[in-house]
Amino acid sequence: MKPLWPAVARLTLAALILAAVAWTFAFAWADLGKPPNPFNYFGYFTVQANLLAMVVLAAVAVLSLTARRVPGWLHVARGCVTVYLVIVGIVYATLLAPLAEAGGVPVPWANTVLHIITPLFLPLDWALVRDRPPLPWRALPWVLAYPAVWLGVVLARGASDGWVPYPFLDPGNGYGSVAVVCLAIFATGLALGAVVWWASHRLPSVPAADGGTA
Repeated sequence: MKPLWPAVARLTLAALILAAVAWTFAFAWADLGKPPNPFNYFGYFTVQANLLAMVVLAAVAVLSLTARRVPGWLHVARGCVTVYLVIVGIVYATLLAPLAEAGGVPVPWANTVLHIITPLFLPLDWALVRDRPPLPWRALPWVLAYPAVWLGVVLARGASDGWVPYPFLDPGNGYGSVAVVCLAIFATGLALGAVVWWASHRLPSVPAADGGTA
């Protein structure tokens, strides 16, 4: 019988993420006196990545609690969101926190949840709770799919209406500088993805027959 605590921990974090995102949105609403522009608020990588993690963690937890098989694509999705949250933690620690930038999360406790707790929880959950099969290496490029779409939208908006979620993506810095940042994000995502995929092969995990692969 599988232990219940991993599922409970994942559901608890999923609830915390939802509360942090909702509370921050309500805070912005009260501060502005009107609902904030959802395209701006939900345009932050931190917010989107956390919401993706919330859905994936909740889905894995529910399937585990109901003794149902976790499909291979969901294991891959869990690997991907683990990478995204680690990127959130790295970017926050190295680029935003030193500049005292909130990164779209001005509420202190919500900022802690979305920028610190989730980037620590996801990789620890991946390494310590090994209820996942080895991920197929052919699925590794999927790690870059969401960041590529997000960056494309952000750059299009920056060029059209001037809004960017983070100062290091501001076209005012020069497109050469922005291109370097984008390449660094892709390289970091692929490198971290390789580590996450490697861990799924090297650390003991459930047999592929139990968890499936994509």
